[in-house]
Amino acid sequence: MSNSVGQNLMQQHFLGATVSERQSKLKNSSGVPKSSFCASASLNKSSTQLRKFQISTKFYGTGLITKRKPKLAMGSHRALTFSPRAMLAADTASQRLARFNVDGIELQVDASAPTSGSLTQVNFSIMYHSDSLLLHWGVKCGGNENWVLPSRQPEGTINYKNRALRTQFVKSGSGSHLKLEIEDPRTQAMEFLIFDEARNRWQNFHVKLPQKETMISDISVPEDLVQIQAYLRWERKGRQMYSPEKEKASSNNSLLLQEEYEAARVELLEEIAGGASVDHIRSKLTKKREFEEARKELQSELERGVSLDEIRKKITKGEIENKVSKQPQNQRHFSAERIQRKQRDLMVLLNKHPVKSVAGSISVEPKPPTAVENFAKKLEMDGSAVMNKKIYKFGDMEVLVTKPAGKTKIHIASDFQEPLTLHWALSEKVGEWHPPPRTVLPPCSVSLGGAAESKFSTISSDDLPKQVQCIELEIEDGNFKGLPFVLLSGEKWIKNNGSDFYVEFSQKFKQDAGDGKGTSKFLLDRISELESEAQKSFMHRFNIASDFMDQAKDTGELGLAGILVWMRFMATRQLIWNKNYNVKPREISKAQDRLTDLLQSTYISHPQYRELLRMIMSTVGRGGEGDVGQRIRDEILVIQRNNRCEGGMMEEWHQKLHNNTSPDDVIICQALMDYIKSDFDISVYWKTLNENGITKERLLSYDRAIHSEPSFTRDQKDGLLRDLGDYMRTLKAVHSGADLESAISNCMGYQAEGKGFMVGVQINPVPGLPSGFPELLRFILGHVEDRNVEAFVESLLEARQELRPLLLKSCDRLKDLLFLDLALDSAVRTAIERSYDELNNAGPDKIMYFTTLVLENLALSSDDNEDLIYCLKGWQHAISMCRSQSGHWALYAKSVLDRTRLALTSKAEWYQRILQPSAEYLGTLLGVDQWAINIFTEEIIRAGSAATLSSLINRLDPVLRKTANLGSWQVISPVEVVGYVDVVEELLAVQDKSYERPTILVAKRVKGEEEIPDGTVAVLTPDMPDVLSHVSVRARNCKVGAKSRNISYLKGKVPSWIGIPTSVALPFGVFEKVLADKLNQGVLEKLQILKKKLGEEDFDALGEIRKTVLQLAPPPELVRELKTKMHSSGMPWPGDEGEQRWEQAWTAIKKVWASKWNERAYFSTRKVKLDHDYLCMAVLVQEIINADYAFVIHTTNPSSGDSSEIYAEVVKGLGETLVGAYPGRALSFVCKKNNLNSPQVLGYPSKPIALFIRRSVIFRSDSNGEDLEGYAGAGLYDSVPMDEEEKVVVDYSTDRLINDGKFQQSILSSIAGAGNAIEKLYGSPQDIEGVIRDGKVYVVQTRPQM
Repeated sequence: MSNSVGQNLMQQHFLGATVSERQSKLKNSSGVPKSSFCASASLNKSSTQLRKFQISTKFYGTGLITKRKPKLAMGSHRALTFSPRAMLAADTASQRLARFNVDGIELQVDASAPTSGSLTQVNFSIMYHSDSLLLHWGVKCGGNENWVLPSRQPEGTINYKNRALRTQFVKSGSGSHLKLEIEDPRTQAMEFLIFDEARNRWQNFHVKLPQKETMISDISVPEDLVQIQAYLRWERKGRQMYSPEKEKASSNNSLLLQEEYEAARVELLEEIAGGASVDHIRSKLTKKREFEEARKELQSELERGVSLDEIRKKITKGEIENKVSKQPQNQRHFSAERIQRKQRDLMVLLNKHPVKSVAGSISVEPKPPTAVENFAKKLEMDGSAVMNKKIYKFGDMEVLVTKPAGKTKIHIASDFQEPLTLHWALSEKVGEWHPPPRTVLPPCSVSLGGAAESKFSTISSDDLPKQVQCIELEIEDGNFKGLPFVLLSGEKWIKNNGSDFYVEFSQKFKQDAGDGKGTSKFLLDRISELESEAQKSFMHRFNIASDFMDQAKDTGELGLAGILVWMRFMATRQLIWNKNYNVKPREISKAQDRLTDLLQSTYISHPQYRELLRMIMSTVGRGGEGDVGQRIRDEILVIQRNNRCEGGMMEEWHQKLHNNTSPDDVIICQALMDYIKSDFDISVYWKTLNENGITKERLLSYDRAIHSEPSFTRDQKDGLLRDLGDYMRTLKAVHSGADLESAISNCMGYQAEGKGFMVGVQINPVPGLPSGFPELLRFILGHVEDRNVEAFVESLLEARQELRPLLLKSCDRLKDLLFLDLALDSAVRTAIERSYDELNNAGPDKIMYFTTLVLENLALSSDDNEDLIYCLKGWQHAISMCRSQSGHWALYAKSVLDRTRLALTSKAEWYQRILQPSAEYLGTLLGVDQWAINIFTEEIIRAGSAATLSSLINRLDPVLRKTANLGSWQVISPVEVVGYVDVVEELLAVQDKSYERPTILVAKRVKGEEEIPDGTVAVLTPDMPDVLSHVSVRARNCKVGAKSRNISYLKGKVPSWIGIPTSVALPFGVFEKVLADKLNQGVLEKLQILKKKLGEEDFDALGEIRKTVLQLAPPPELVRELKTKMHSSGMPWPGDEGEQRWEQAWTAIKKVWASKWNERAYFSTRKVKLDHDYLCMAVLVQEIINADYAFVIHTTNPSSGDSSEIYAEVVKGLGETLVGAYPGRALSFVCKKNNLNSPQVLGYPSKPIALFIRRSVIFRSDSNGEDLEGYAGAGLYDSVPMDEEEKVVVDYSTDRLINDGKFQQSILSSIAGAGNAIEKLYGSPQDIEGVIRDGKVYVVQTRPQM
């Protein structure tokens, strides 16, 4: 809006203050630029009707300004901050407040006169028609200079940065209208701006609202009640202390205190106006005797001559030591030295959200290549190294830089239809234009002094969907590093979004980034294409990231993982932050605001991805309101002027800050303060910079380089430290969302006054914080530097627990709470790491307690945290056992430690699976250093609580082993061997290998069901296979004797207290008979072909054979006979529940037969030179007992060979977790055969998973290979349940087998007794499997122990 228009506006309409005064106030309250102009109208009324305005006139500048003086409704009392409400309403009778005419546009504001119990309705009518017309508004109350935002708002109203509301006008005919209702009677005025977004045009207005007929000023409140209410308000606000600076900033020293006191009066007046009596209010406020005593004390203060203002000030500042101040302090939930943590059910921390599994890469159907892409691909295939490749979305243009010997070739191609000319030059660094030597100019080029122009040539081809224009430049090797250019079409210049195109010759592009498997490839490709745009500034990068957010969250965890990888590469300075583009700090903070707002909304709408979203937010600064960003520019100028340091390094830094501020500025500011504090030791300045990744070269690489070192005088020291300290808060507010002090300030609220040209900033407290939370945060800030960190860490975790309910629901300030939670999380980690020296001499209970603190912190930050919570409960139980001096505390703690280690391994594997493929693919596309790609996931893990937790349990492990007499190794198969060491990643990868010399394998992973490779004499592993897992059993087998699976033999021969489940057998030969049936002729022929391929050592045929076996059809006579047998045995026939259930059962039978051709079984027969075709497979059909526990018994201790001792292992649920590839250890115990009632526990369980199943049937494998001399066939073949097992995460802290001594002794003795009885029955050591259901022992199979 021009000055002439503004002058015209001021001459025509009334203003409530001078122009400069009003502009200043509007700027502070609404964030409107100072160049805006204001008009105001005021209105008041008598008790029965609207009064005429009392008008006085004064001259301001060249215009006559009319100033209205309304009478105050409440005498000298001031109304304080409140939360009025407004909403759209129907028309009611109203009176005109004001009419404005600006540039021929009429605006009329009407308002209804409120009566008791009614609302004030404000109607806006404007003769202006626009789809983008907004009312930018707030209300004024009392002496509060800032706008108050009503909580009652019209539908569709937007909260604008917590400083104003924006409501869209409704079009009506040739104009627009809007209706509001103001509910709160204390509202004195509205200030608003009419804003047309499409034209970026503002108009500012101020109107006073009519008041109610009945004035509450006629009501009086006893001063003693106001005093008590003032104290309670102060208590509710967290006992805020008003600094001298804040008081000085007010119009007089007691203004803030008066506001607090008078706000209490207004609250009581409201209650009285609502019908409450003074006696009722007095009874409520003084129902505790302490308040009555306080009143008497305050009355005695008055009688001693102390003024009312002094008493108000003392109460508000907490300086009066009376019953009023003392009584609430008794309710504090922590002392000055340590907080008292609340008792909570840990299960409230549980996060379980379904996430679809990752399979390959997620992408959309690729678009067919364009003509330019096809043309460029031909060029790439000429064999020359591709140095750089860029794609520009101008039409379709691609630039390819290749490197033949001794030269550089630049190919530029476009499908633009009009003829193109290249206007170009060469450069030694970005931003330069050097004329190209004539020797490199293509034919028909023209030299233009500082540049050259060369015409594109046109190429058409049958394999190109449309014609392509291209040009090729060939540059001899030398000092030139890049090519700046623009395009000319006719008389039209074509640029890259307003800037020159620029292509570097250096190695930035790798031709083969892989297939993108395990990534959101399409998204990563798009990110790569736009990286050159993102490099311009943080504003560009954050806006591009915002544009990708919808696609990323729709893609799922791999899409968000792609955003995280990209942002992490940025945060670790692997990507360019700023290149040839100047941007204001407030524009950067606005872009950050946009991105963090999207992350905030996704955090609520997609709870299953919260962990990834938190990690993304940790790489992005908070952003903040525009004025916060603007202060980065303004404050540095104030610092320079206040401290007389306008030149040198400070001026260079000032130029950088003005043109492109970045997180580096936080470090530079800290380095300057460290330098000043060290008495101007310049080495301290460089030490701070270098330790945080900023080198001299990096300072010089900025677009506005910093060449100089700081140089100050001693008289500047105090002022610089003060001002730089204040400036650090501004920098952190934008760049360091997870900085603890900054995050707390943003949630608690703060105000920074404007000075001169510098804008003011007010951040309001986050509403709805828990009671006592501000006090807790102050405790945290007061203990940040404590040497003994225990109390500090407890307070951090208490704060996180208090925050958690707020993080689970939507609110406008959620991102501020998230940044606070991230800061608290980070503070826990750094505090624990600071305590390592203290823990070196600590006892195990102390280390275990610190472990629980870190584990709680990790659980609070993790999505799928059920296992972590049960580990935490386990540690708490271990601490309790330790403190009660239980004999088994160390043994139990070791099992919890093992489980915690497994949980950390699982978390690390999740990070590796989700993040590393994206890091490798995108990092390669973007030319990120290979070392940074390789350690990407490792560094993510190191930056979190998982690494801290791992460090603690590594300290604790040897202590627990020593205390529990466990030794350093678990010996599964005792033997003395000599051999050559071979290190492998996993045993499964080498199980089919045959070593020619004695080999000791060191395997990182052993699942439990692998085959021991031929020639292996020992296996060492950090993994934890059970002693009775299949791999452990085979490790002990040198020779194999006869084995029986005839479970029916046990019936009637074992004691009656041992149960035997019902079973039916499909004997040897049934598979062969089914295969020979004419129904399966095609399957038989296909199997014969596949077996021939297998004989030719095509091992891929194994998988094809298994698939082919699953195609078998059941002969009708087999179905009838099996049905009859199962019914006669009392077993449920699956077909009785429908045809689908029978199909499930038939598939399970075929899977057992097909397991004859699994890799482990096949290679084990080859190893012992056994004819695989000789093996036959029977199926034992057995009713599944839905077990509480499962066990495996070896009636001779396999570790010691002691035949007088039974060894057994027990797991929760089904036994598959014990014998199969499930991580963790089972509960293990030994029991002497001559003392079966005294089992001795050797180890507690650490398996995180248990399997449970409905009443069903299992089909167990039984091969004749298990009876062959020299072949250990046990466990090689599959047993398949008809129904799928349910995986349940186990909570051992509530398991009776763990924490109930009598129950444990009873169950373990019963298991040992069953083993002893069966061994006596067979007359030889037995390998027995069974289950426990409701305390009863069931044996499901037995075979000779190997």
